[in-house]
Amino acid sequence: MEYHIYHIPGKKIGVTQNLEARVHMQQGYLPGEYEVLETSDDIDFISDREILLQKEYGYRIDRKLYKNLNKETKRMKINVTEQTTTFPCPVNKLKGQLLDNMGMEWETEHGTLNITKKTVDWIMKNVKTSMYNNNRCYVYNKAFARLYDNNVVWGELTTNEHVNVFDKIRSWADVRGIYEEGNAHTQYVKLQEEAGELAKALLEDNHEEIVDAIGDMVVVLTNLAHLNNVNIETCVASAYNQIKNRKGEMINGTFVKDER
Repeated sequence: MEYHIYHIPGKKIGVTQNLEARVHMQQGYLPGEYEVLETSDDIDFISDREILLQKEYGYRIDRKLYKNLNKETKRMKINVTEQTTTFPCPVNKLKGQLLDNMGMEWETEHGTLNITKKTVDWIMKNVKTSMYNNNRCYVYNKAFARLYDNNVVWGELTTNEHVNVFDKIRSWADVRGIYEEGNAHTQYVKLQEEAGELAKALLEDNHEEIVDAIGDMVVVLTNLAHLNNVNIETCVASAYNQIKNRKGEMINGTFVKDER
């Protein structure tokens, strides 16, 4: 397990095990807007170095060493399966437990999840009581992970955030090594897989899965464009410029452009 000391110029120096969850998603900083000063698997070393670097850079000094804070944030013993994360308390006591464990992180089949102010709100809106034990409650990991993929629900985004979501997708892909280790061919195959999921959802008239599949295809197209040294925003703008003045007619449910 590695610990990273990160520096947000003019703001702070901190420590995290997961830069994407803590710095990108929770705090909103993208690669290039912060720097990693040191990385180590020694929590004692990294805890002491954080304090020294905070003093050296003139930032506020943390009152507790990271290693001590880390122990405190793991007090809540959760149970993680492929599908769900289960919390050891009833729903009416969950929010207090979450607030006591701010910063806690855990791994799932769908990525790293954590407890922040934003995710606490999401958890409390989506948590369900266990059918086997009223003193336990759970959330679905895939749905939780979607919160990170999109940062917020698309319908709730402001105009500027709509533009920004592509930056977030590229940041997400970069952290996961898609651009360094992947290629356009593998992304094209992925696109066909997602198109198959969309076809299945359309045949079943499953609105939730239709939304899910279309979103997945946009993510893949964003990465496919990046791997070909172009932004998806440029591709979309180019396509719109070609169709904006196009004339034609609807024939059997399909728009057919006027070739004249």
